Amino acid sequence: MSHIFFGFRILFLFVISVAFVNGAASKPFDIGERLEYDLKWGFFPVGSAVLEVHPKAKINGNSCYLLKFSVRTNSFADSFYKVRTSIESYVKDDFSKSILYLKSQSEGKTKRQVEVKFDYQKGEAIYKLSKKNHSTVKIPDKVFDPLAIAYLFRFKEMKENKSWEIPTSDGKRFSNLNVRIGKIQKVSVPAGKFNAFEVFPEMKKLRGVFNKSPDGKLKVWYSNDSKRLPIKISSKVVVGSFHAELAGVAKNK
Repeated sequence: MSHIFFGFRILFLFVISVAFVNGAASKPFDIGERLEYDLKWGFFPVGSAVLEVHPKAKINGNSCYLLKFSVRTNSFADSFYKVRTSIESYVKDDFSKSILYLKSQSEGKTKRQVEVKFDYQKGEAIYKLSKKNHSTVKIPDKVFDPLAIAYLFRFKEMKENKSWEIPTSDGKRFSNLNVRIGKIQKVSVPAGKFNAFEVFPEMKKLRGVFNKSPDGKLKVWYSNDSKRLPIKISSKVVVGSFHAELAGVAKNK
């Protein structure tokens, strides 16, 4: 069961990142945006997830967007593997790079607090676990944490067969994630019907359960409109199939 929710978390963090790469003058989201998702393992509902854009904050002199992600299992899944995990990402307000990444992880017996600071003067990401151990990894002058990536793609103007390489780091390692854009499809989710681009990330760059699934598949659909909403995520890996579907779009006060 732990592999299932590790997979869900990775899926969402990827999805968010695919939404940010356009460089357009107008942003595809507003402060207060709240995206709600239903999660399934195969045919079984197992929980829900939320993506939110909060008011800007100052981090080390940088004006940053505050992005939040939370995932929780329902009562059925709680009996097997209870999940209550939340993540915060502070990204420069021009979406040029990540500044700070925080994760409060409660998944089964795993309880941990993670902090990742991105120090561009030293060219390194500093990873701290539960305020005790810390390690560093070399990074370039611009890099995005897993949550920031999910929003980054929403800035991109999507075209069929186009591909991108996105520099990413979770504080433990740095890599360039390759993403390819597929065809436009009609997709139905609880939030409605959408024309959406099918997006494919490079599986070999993803960690955990995906490393154990050489024939695994991961697909994400983004709405073909100015918002480029991540409306659906689907994955088939060694431990089963995962699905996340947009259930609602709201605006926090």
